[in-house]
Amino acid sequence: MRIVFMGTPVFSVPVLDALVAAGHEIAAVYTQPPRPAGRGKKDRPSPVHARADALGLEVRHPTSLKSSEAQTEFAALNADVAVVVAYGLILPQAILDAPAQGCLNIHASLLPRWRGAAPIHRAIMAGDQKTGVCIMQMETGLDTGPTLLCRETSIGATETTAQLHDRLSHMGAEAIVQALSRLSTLDPKPQPETGVTYAEKIDKSEARIDWSLPAAEVDRRIRGLSPFPGAWFELEGVRIKVLGSSLSDGHGTPGEVLDTGLRVACGNGAVQLTRLQRAGKAAQDVDVFQSGAQIAPGTKLNGG
Repeated sequence: MRIVFMGTPVFSVPVLDALVAAGHEIAAVYTQPPRPAGRGKKDRPSPVHARADALGLEVRHPTSLKSSEAQTEFAALNADVAVVVAYGLILPQAILDAPAQGCLNIHASLLPRWRGAAPIHRAIMAGDQKTGVCIMQMETGLDTGPTLLCRETSIGATETTAQLHDRLSHMGAEAIVQALSRLSTLDPKPQPETGVTYAEKIDKSEARIDWSLPAAEVDRRIRGLSPFPGAWFELEGVRIKVLGSSLSDGHGTPGEVLDTGLRVACGNGAVQLTRLQRAGKAAQDVDVFQSGAQIAPGTKLNGG
């Protein structure tokens, strides 16, 4: 098929690779414009832009698709379908209508649960036992279109957003290739009106750990916010991110370190911290971190 690919972050890259490997013709790649990044604040192309360049594909990065000029240029590609995954721009109706078979979106949740910006984070933070990817026919509403194909997976007890992100990215890549191969036979299924939830964008204010919460909630927040923005606590005025954890037994004053292995008491139960990062330093597993930090039992971590 002749495809316009629209995506921006790392999550989208395996999808682009899968479409190329499956033999589809990529008419053009749309992605977000280069942004200032790094210490020098030089413009850096998006991960999709960099990968498309490496593949020798045409790249376009308009700041908007609302102008008649942008829409005419898009329509002139004469695509069979557009594949959209974490692109970052709203698609006007003229863009949605341009490809012969419309625009297909790869969404990282089991719709209608977790429509919106941060479905992977929110699924873990809410304690969902399962999630997945859905191939959706796009409409102007926020992730409201009918689904063509969904794939489900369990969420691991210690899985972080980073780990689940990578699994779902590859699941989405496999699913879109399957969907395109069967597109003429797939029956679009309207999303049910019940069970709709919205995955609001993650705000950095959510990242400060409140140890007075039940251990299960603290653990989910740590894993759901790993690696970005990273749940954190303060110790002697230094901010320390927690990038991995698991549920554990134990009780004490919320925020109290219970042993040298960094098991920490919560409002109910305890969590075992497994991976930490000091500001400006590399992330470390807990045993390596503790060999230098040596946070003693009885220490109060002032996270909330």
